Amino acid sequence: MNMKRRTVIKAGLGLGASILLCPRDIFAQAQALIQKKIPSTGESIPIIGLGTARRYEEIKTDAEKVPLRETIRRFQELGGKVIDSSPSYGTAEAVVGELVEELKVRDSLFLATKVSLRKGGRDEGVAQIEASFKKYRTNKIDLLAVHNLLDTDTQLKTIREMKAAGRVRYVGITTSFDKQYGEFEQTMKKESLDFIQVDYALDNRDAGDRLIPLAGDRGMAVMINLPFGRGRLFNAVQGKKLPEWAAEIDCAGRGSSLLLTF
Repeated sequence: MNMKRRTVIKAGLGLGASILLCPRDIFAQAQALIQKKIPSTGESIPIIGLGTARRYEEIKTDAEKVPLRETIRRFQELGGKVIDSSPSYGTAEAVVGELVEELKVRDSLFLATKVSLRKGGRDEGVAQIEASFKKYRTNKIDLLAVHNLLDTDTQLKTIREMKAAGRVRYVGITTSFDKQYGEFEQTMKKESLDFIQVDYALDNRDAGDRLIPLAGDRGMAVMINLPFGRGRLFNAVQGKKLPEWAAEIDCAGRGSSLLLTF
């Protein structure tokens, strides 16, 4: 039986690591988000998460928080859980913590952040992590990762100690630089990790050659960052008309929004 292209395309939107959504249609339907299991525990979380780089980094007024509060409220209402941040993202952790507390939705969320120290050091790492707890306004962080392999050995040891104490639930490492992939691969082979986070943009699939398959072999969950290359793919098509077939999936004449996927 032949299927209309509209049906095929809509079905295809549910597949793959990165999904470009038409917000008014998808959100209005309030369809259940696709879930994936974290290999190390079997816990299920949605494949679509919320990143906080850029949009949450330089918030100075209450007025600037209003759309972000609505984003988190709607995100949680529709079944979203994972919010990812970092101390290197300016005001992001503090803004998320404040808004999550106001909305009283902490227990339904999966809060992730990183330890990010260029000079490293155990005491410095502990201090930064403790600051993240305070900014997030929580006594437990769901995922704590070493950011861009900065002082990996020292910081992983600290994170593991906090996990053993029940303050951190999952341990990971991240990178968004291809030049780190060799060291990243060796760390994955050496360490027992719950998560990795890598760049897997639509125009940069290098992580798919070795790192993502290795994560499968090692039982590590994969969180994808920069699926649209920090906006460069959107910039490439800015001002251009949508193809005629876009009307068949109800996207003609409307904007699209990106939700971080992992």
